[in-house]
Amino acid sequence: MSLNRLPQVHKTVLLTSGLLVGAALLWPIGQKPLPKTVPVPINVEALPSDSSSLLAAIAGKPDAEFIVAKGDTLSSLFERAGVDQQTMYRVLEADLNILALDTLQPGNRLQFYLDEQNALTRLELYFNPARQVEFILESDGSYRHREIIHDGYWRNREISGDIQGSFYLSAQRKGLTAAEIQRVEELLKDKLNFTKDLRAGDTFNVLLSDQFVDAEATGDTRVLAVQIGSGNRQINAFMADDGQFYDEQGHSLARAFQRYPLEKKFRISSSFDPRRKHPVTGKTAPHNGTDFAVPSGTRVLAPGDGVVKLVTDHRFAGKYIVIDHGGKYSTRYLHLSKPLVRQGQKVSRGQLIALSGNTGRTTGPHLHYEFMINGRPVNAMTAKIPMAQSLAKDELDTFLAKVYSYKMQMGLV
Repeated sequence: MSLNRLPQVHKTVLLTSGLLVGAALLWPIGQKPLPKTVPVPINVEALPSDSSSLLAAIAGKPDAEFIVAKGDTLSSLFERAGVDQQTMYRVLEADLNILALDTLQPGNRLQFYLDEQNALTRLELYFNPARQVEFILESDGSYRHREIIHDGYWRNREISGDIQGSFYLSAQRKGLTAAEIQRVEELLKDKLNFTKDLRAGDTFNVLLSDQFVDAEATGDTRVLAVQIGSGNRQINAFMADDGQFYDEQGHSLARAFQRYPLEKKFRISSSFDPRRKHPVTGKTAPHNGTDFAVPSGTRVLAPGDGVVKLVTDHRFAGKYIVIDHGGKYSTRYLHLSKPLVRQGQKVSRGQLIALSGNTGRTTGPHLHYEFMINGRPVNAMTAKIPMAQSLAKDELDTFLAKVYSYKMQMGLV
């Protein structure tokens, strides 16, 4: 029967009944209303290492923030942030493996995060867009460190010019910095006397590579290749894959490294171990170096040519030295009794630089020796480091192809 043929009263009853049934079906039966937001736990440790901006957003704004200025000390910065000296010592203890706090420079940024009791929960160090370090409070009151390194990308540029006056002033006028000029002179020091050998009209070509992270320059620049035209001579230096410099025939411009920083082999009391349990604290912490069981006063030698980058005294590392060997290599020597070099001094392979000791936090006299490639610690006893004066035959073809590429970028072919 069609609905249109029903009396009006029947139509009204049917429609009303339908509405009541529909309302009953839609009416919530004993269900609790959903909250407006659903809490989701975030595992911060599982976040990727390059998520520092996200971590900062989660942490909120720092309670204190400082840009390091000339004359600032670590103690004064902690004091200004309202953090006591004992806390600073616990942070320094966590810093033992990377010694980041000793390398702070004017312009670096520190951010302090505090809880309701003004206890330091996190300290963030911002060196440049490529490198940051965090110190995070653990449940036992100690701190652990986390180093964030962004490799970014490298962009090459070429600088060339004529000698008019000194090489230093000529290169400076073309845009080379003092550090870049010093690096060029250091590379070619055994081939050329920059004061006596160069004449007006001689030429220079330098290929540099600048590091960028997210289109922002980090300030890290490397010299890749150099060629000086002096009279009929062409003096050059080219970086190989091993980070060392060679002439056009693949002969090294610097003496190769020696494996041990000592006059003879001593027993290794603790090897390089990223997962070692610390002998004093008992906590699992990386051992980024090699420990030699040597008596105090043992002569410590530079394993390669370089420049002394740092000489200092650390509460836990003791008296220690850092040497920059140019390219991508650097070395560290901890727990010394007496450094015998000064910051900025040039050293040669085999040169006496210090006497070993028992300073800082140790279990006995020894030398802690670290070897780093591109700022990352490696096992000095097994790492592939330049040990020969010339490139091997199987490496030469790759090097010669790189030399040709360098020359093209420098406009020399």
